[in-house]
Amino acid sequence: MALFEYFPNYIWNLSVAIAMESGGRIGEIVDMCEPIRKAAENGDAATPDFMRRWAGKGRELLELAAEDEAKRRNYSASNKLERASLYLFVAERMQAHGSEGRKETYALARDAFDRSTRLGGINRQRVEIPLESGTMPALLTRAPGDGPRPCVVYCNGLDSCKELLYWTKLPEELARRGVSTLCVDQPGSGEALRLQGLPVDPHSESWASKAVDWLEGQPDIDATRIGMTGISLGGHFAPRAVAYEPRFASGAVWGANHNWREVQDKRIAREGENPVPHYWEHVFWAFGAKDMEDFLEKSQNMNLNGHMDRIKVPFLVTHGARDRQISVDYADDLYNQLVNSPRREKVIFTEREGGVEHVGADNMSYARDLLADWFAETLDGWTLENGRR
Repeated sequence: MALFEYFPNYIWNLSVAIAMESGGRIGEIVDMCEPIRKAAENGDAATPDFMRRWAGKGRELLELAAEDEAKRRNYSASNKLERASLYLFVAERMQAHGSEGRKETYALARDAFDRSTRLGGINRQRVEIPLESGTMPALLTRAPGDGPRPCVVYCNGLDSCKELLYWTKLPEELARRGVSTLCVDQPGSGEALRLQGLPVDPHSESWASKAVDWLEGQPDIDATRIGMTGISLGGHFAPRAVAYEPRFASGAVWGANHNWREVQDKRIAREGENPVPHYWEHVFWAFGAKDMEDFLEKSQNMNLNGHMDRIKVPFLVTHGARDRQISVDYADDLYNQLVNSPRREKVIFTEREGGVEHVGADNMSYARDLLADWFAETLDGWTLENGRR
């Protein structure tokens, strides 16, 4: 199995794959991509073309949704708003920091997402978690059933947002298994970065602990059964948080990111693929760095070596065998250093099943199902063995 490669450009193809795996419709995606197929050859310089086509389709869907809503066809309106929001978020994600129209597109995407939630009665609640400085916006998806349920804190990578986390459908699969999910825009990502200017905190336990504090105050959450996971760069933040926050009862990574500081040296040497256009501008922005020297200093602690022996709870490591961004060797490093975990597991997705690309961009279903099963088992959720509670 391989990534759907419509463009002669990995980064553009990654965005298309994200959209397809997040609920985009192939006909709409072709409509957006065909006119800019040749433009992709110009790479970063052509991202305004990407914005025009994708944001344009998003606005068309907003108009169609408004027509449905005027007829009180709220579920249909919600479906269109969902795709409008997705295309707008993907368009915004591709732009350089400070580029024309980026702020407006992000605001439009967020508004569409919130209206879709309301009109469709979707199981996700926007919440704000207090931090030492500012707040961490999040989406809470509740598991059905009586009594307090276990919950998984699910964090972003470098360039994702809580809405894209929701669209991986991991919260849906966890809810089926009796586990709630808190998708967070941690510092350096999503709203925390764009609207509050909060940069990446390499010591992820500082904000992950605040999420646990908040969950402990929720009557429908069992504070003794809280897990932690993250996707892409979240594969660095989640293990670090589990290592230093003892209240987490289980952990997992959707893509290992064991030594992200070393990855930066490789990218300077032009080894491997970047996740977004205008890469260095993006990381300077996310880390609040003024230049390369400042960024490299701020990211110096993005290395899990010497920390993983602190993890004393079950932990799952997943990775794609053909990840073009982050070496599969980092999955071995992480797994081998989980020496005090009472239950550790490593799964490398191969061509036999799919999910071989970075965080399963070619097929997210395998990692999604595995993570959902893992947390159901390790947080005592619902499985075929123990039944619904």
